[in-house]
Amino acid sequence: MAIGYLIMQARTAHDAVPLADVYVQILDDMENVIYELTTDENGETQSVPLETLDKSFSKNQYFSGTPYVSYHVTAKKAGFHSLSVRDIPIFDGETAILPLSLVPLQERQTAPVQTEISVGKPAVAMQVPRNQEGTLAAPYVLRQVVIPNPITVHLGSPNASASNVQVSFPDYVKNVASSEIYPTWPDTALRANIYAIITFALNRIYTEWYRSRGYYFDITNSPAYDQYFVYGRPIYDSISRIVDEVFNEYVRRQGQDAPYFTSFCNGTTVTCQGMSQWGTVTLSNQGFTPLQILRSYYPNDIEIAETNIITGVISSYPGTALKAGSTGLDVQTIQTYLNRIRRNYPAIPSITDQSGVFGDSTKAAVTKFQSIFNLTPDGIVGKSTWYKISSLYTAVTRLAELDSEGNSLGIGTVPPSSTLRQGSRGQDVITLQYLLDVISEYYPGIPSVTQDGIFGPGTKQAVIAFQQEMQLSPDGIVGARTWNALYNTYQGIGDNIPSVKPENGVIEYIVQAGDTLWLLAQRYRTTVDAIKNLNGLTSNLLNIGQILKIPVSQVSPYFEYTVKSGDTLWILARRFGTTVDEIRKLNGLTSDLLNIGQVLRIPG
Repeated sequence: MAIGYLIMQARTAHDAVPLADVYVQILDDMENVIYELTTDENGETQSVPLETLDKSFSKNQYFSGTPYVSYHVTAKKAGFHSLSVRDIPIFDGETAILPLSLVPLQERQTAPVQTEISVGKPAVAMQVPRNQEGTLAAPYVLRQVVIPNPITVHLGSPNASASNVQVSFPDYVKNVASSEIYPTWPDTALRANIYAIITFALNRIYTEWYRSRGYYFDITNSPAYDQYFVYGRPIYDSISRIVDEVFNEYVRRQGQDAPYFTSFCNGTTVTCQGMSQWGTVTLSNQGFTPLQILRSYYPNDIEIAETNIITGVISSYPGTALKAGSTGLDVQTIQTYLNRIRRNYPAIPSITDQSGVFGDSTKAAVTKFQSIFNLTPDGIVGKSTWYKISSLYTAVTRLAELDSEGNSLGIGTVPPSSTLRQGSRGQDVITLQYLLDVISEYYPGIPSVTQDGIFGPGTKQAVIAFQQEMQLSPDGIVGARTWNALYNTYQGIGDNIPSVKPENGVIEYIVQAGDTLWLLAQRYRTTVDAIKNLNGLTSNLLNIGQILKIPVSQVSPYFEYTVKSGDTLWILARRFGTTVDEIRKLNGLTSDLLNIGQVLRIPG
């Protein structure tokens, strides 16, 4: 028998929080326990060998059997629902990396529920007809080719009543490639298929194929309509490393920007107008390059293009790899990011090099980061490492921001008594949107929302997704039952998710559109001068994407607030975690009457 390998990784909140001490069992097809493992401080188990079939079977399109051996994994941790992943394909010589997406229990919930996932055979081994429809180039909606990060995937056919999940674009491509084809195929065949997968998804985004039809997702997981995606499945290392290299590269016709509509099928039991997946193996064995393979199925004038427009990324790749001896602002940025990430992942060593100088300690930190996140551990910050560090930094700082926002909003244990629906406005809507934002970090099926105090269509969709997750009536209306479920879920997250305290009473914040120093000082209950002094600022000018240190532990006696339309003393007291009497005393008020434009002192 041949040997393949399996690693389990238990992480949550977009990888920002590793889950240690998860108890994992690996079972064979007779349900015999083969291994018992526990995740480490990085949320990862050791790599274990498993028997499987020789890789030659998965390279032969005429082999009628199953060219791999399947295994079953269970995962349990106190304070979390358990997980069972069945029919995990293990291939000869391949390392499968299985994400363990554990969901925290609600407050006072003592009996965990087991989530069941079945991976099964890839689409290339299916006989499901593929009726993919799309637009080759125009008309289009977007002006530029954009990498959506995250991408929203509907787990069913377009009209099916199914959940949506949000995943990073590279993780989506890795999942689809692992779900569509065999990871043992030749490198050039894998690359040709991965280019087709990337381009197919970007075509859906570019043309707003589903969004323009009123759907709240970008693509489905149905192979009949789009590409096969199995949420919670393992990713194969050979596929993962290629995707990390090329996730922002796509196929287009020369002279055009639009991603070409790269439809495909297995080419044996299912035929189509596009690329034959099995045909790519034949051409690869004949020495064809990935581009030559693609031109065998699509127009001969297609080319591989690149886009560096990636949503949700605060710092674009500088274009040149950073390595030992590099200096400058880009090196300083990576050092800042890694030093913050290591508070969540303490196995990453501290960087002691001079700021902006890529020395031995920077290389050691980069290498350890790469090994934790399945990147080539060469100590060089190329494109894939840059974007992974950037996305992790965004994730960990986002959690710190949400924690601080919860304090400034005065989120407690008693839900509001109001009933909210589309069209509602005010502080209770902000509280609702904040709760949904926190919960969306740990429940991939619940989208994040903008905290603007306006209950619009996006907030309604998030409420419906939450209600479906909690098995409530999905009416999009927030009454007593939904409020209670929101608070129980929120409190459960606080009780069960490992917390990372602000270092020395300071959090790092990424400046967003519309931010000012005054607004940030108000949100985090500090002063403009305190923020300026901590960051060495000489003016009040801020830039989108700028990283600020916020002194969350410093509390000034008060801050000033300008009254806006709709404000009342009661609303302001709830918003800023104080009381009506305290605001009255600090401002010498003798009544509750407020005037728009009036400046109030709010207790800090």
